[in-house]
Amino acid sequence: MQTLKSLTDEAIGLAQGGPARVIPIVPVPAQSAAETEVARVMQICNACRYCEGFCAVFPAMTRRLDFTKADVHYLANLCHNCGACLHACQYAPPHEFAVNVPQAMAQVRGQTYADYAWPPALGRLYQRNGLTLSLALVAGLTLFLLLGAMLQGGGLGALWGADLGANFYRLFPHNLLVGLFAPVFLFVVFALAMGVRGFWHDVKPATSGAGVSGAAATEATHDVLRLKYLDGGHGDGCHNEDDAYTLKRRRAHHLTFYGFALCFAATSLATVYHYVFGWQAPYDLPSIPKLLGAVGGVMLMLGTAGLWHLNRTRHPDHGDAAQKPMDLGFIALLFLVAASGLALWLARSTPALALLLCLHLGAVMALFATLPYGKFAHGVFRTAALLRHNTEKRQPNPIGLGSD
Repeated sequence: MQTLKSLTDEAIGLAQGGPARVIPIVPVPAQSAAETEVARVMQICNACRYCEGFCAVFPAMTRRLDFTKADVHYLANLCHNCGACLHACQYAPPHEFAVNVPQAMAQVRGQTYADYAWPPALGRLYQRNGLTLSLALVAGLTLFLLLGAMLQGGGLGALWGADLGANFYRLFPHNLLVGLFAPVFLFVVFALAMGVRGFWHDVKPATSGAGVSGAAATEATHDVLRLKYLDGGHGDGCHNEDDAYTLKRRRAHHLTFYGFALCFAATSLATVYHYVFGWQAPYDLPSIPKLLGAVGGVMLMLGTAGLWHLNRTRHPDHGDAAQKPMDLGFIALLFLVAASGLALWLARSTPALALLLCLHLGAVMALFATLPYGKFAHGVFRTAALLRHNTEKRQPNPIGLGSD
């Protein structure tokens, strides 16, 4: 884009009879209604600045006088929806300004997940990936596995009371499971990487354009792992159904995040056991994979149960009601994966082993199939936004006002 000096020189040249030159016009992407609303409330907040110290959104806001599409996407994914700014705002509804930052940001976040989905044709799944769809997918995949087990031999006898010796690989061989899940896992990683790549490409120029330093990456990692901005800006926690602060939301997120991480670590370590050391599954206590999986499964069940309760009881002004089905679907899948995994372990020597195995595998496959098009994506996009924030705040403030 041309600077003011270049435009002035162009005008002087024309006035002196110089050659005319076509000035390229850079098109500005049109904003949706949700993006326009975020830009509107940010203009009001930028004039007020009462919430400047609450979270990363407001220091980032003070570095801007205008809010383009990329700026709005960046700020929306910085917001952790704690609700503190809504309860502190003198311009919140029923004021005629009707400033509701958490709700406006939540609506744009949902839009960014769909806009940056890969492949783009599947972006609409964000609007359809609800509780009913998630459970229907689990039921369909479980039925497919049950039929596969029956056709493998034994008919109904393969589903109840089959002599598997507490070893589910006798029903579904290890290589078969790897062949089923490896392509799905690789697709999930690739789809999420492509989505966040598009997001990063758009927001990087709007956030100073500087490269990521080691210090910025370290601080962003610290912010992500501690869920720093789920403290309400003052350490007392988020708002939920009323004006009271609570740390329940932060604790439930921590249990869910670290429970999932431990379960994933258990699976990864078991893969190393199998292919590197030749130690065949199934494993039992006190093996490290089983210990990680058991602790992670319990944490995941407690965390998702807490998130379900908080999601159902949270005040509607604190978020986007249209995204509740997607949120609840993701929470339900995580809970079902953890619960069925623990049940499979506890009932591995009972006649129910085959049925529980099909249910667990169906839930895991449904979870992974929907990861790029469900609530899981918000963690990936938020991490990218925090990384850009910790990079941007280390650059000179172009406006010279506000603080980081």
